[in-house]
Amino acid sequence: MIKTLIFDLGKVLVPFELQRGYAALAPHTPYPPEELARRVAATDIVTRFEQGLLQPEEFFQQFSALLGLEVGYRRFCELWSSIFLPETLIPEDLLAGLRRNHRLLVLSNTNAIHFEMLRQRYPLLRHFDDFILSYRVGALKPAPEMYQAAIARAGCLPSECFYTDDIPSYVEAGRQHGLDAVQFCGLEQLEGELRARGIQWRVD
Repeated sequence: MIKTLIFDLGKVLVPFELQRGYAALAPHTPYPPEELARRVAATDIVTRFEQGLLQPEEFFQQFSALLGLEVGYRRFCELWSSIFLPETLIPEDLLAGLRRNHRLLVLSNTNAIHFEMLRQRYPLLRHFDDFILSYRVGALKPAPEMYQAAIARAGCLPSECFYTDDIPSYVEAGRQHGLDAVQFCGLEQLEGELRARGIQWRVD
């Protein structure tokens, strides 16, 4: 019997498009969006930030130097967080219904700036009992530490946890740790997976 439901964050709960962020930053740099993306991809700066190896202000300073960015810290946070689209992929009433009988967790590779913005803008996150985040754990999925931390906070056996993520390798890592894991392919597919496991979210 499933007792805990574990959700990825980006492209499962909330959609995002990285190019939106580069387009928003470009007017404040000497470079076009595609050059910004190339410069960032050539470094490990985002990886280190999502592993908690850089504090937000340190990341901002290094990121600004890398891209020739000329904005203040608060404005940067707004622009860089524009990658997230307003409409969620999973409706809030589904999560509210699931939480009546299950513990809900988020398991995500993210960073302190994005997560703070997400908590402010997306009310559906209030339905989650705990957040296992890469920058807090000090590791990135599919590292074992992430799944071990999720299982420790699930309050049940790994086999009693349902986990969904959009990235196949992360799903496979979840299975290797004993989770009942499936790739997220959309709301209709998710609802079918939940029903197949006898998980209810509607009040009859």
